[in-house]
Amino acid sequence: MITPIFRIFDTEKATNFYRDFLGFTIDWRHQYEENMPEYIQVSFHNALIHLTEHHGDASPGSSIRVKLDNVEDYHHILSQKEYAYSNPGMRHTSWKTIEMTVTDPFLNRITFYEEK
Repeated sequence: MITPIFRIFDTEKATNFYRDFLGFTIDWRHQYEENMPEYIQVSFHNALIHLTEHHGDASPGSSIRVKLDNVEDYHHILSQKEYAYSNPGMRHTSWKTIEMTVTDPFLNRITFYEEK
């Protein structure tokens, strides 16, 4: 399994986005001591992502693709939530996928896709 690492700058914003909006589970958090950067693992279905406040672990603006069954159903669930900072759209591609891309508060992108 490959685990991507996304750079974040605020764990509260990350938690609001990944857990509260996208429905990811926070598996664990690590912080060497108070007032130091935090490192978090989140998961959703077959996706596992590490989120880091540590400078040098990753660059903001990364992008990943996550294969997901029923992307349209997931899109509908997200559309019903009152999250002010994201309103993802859907698209049917010429390469026979249905895709929904979300951008986190740190400009990292996740494209959820389903092959048709």
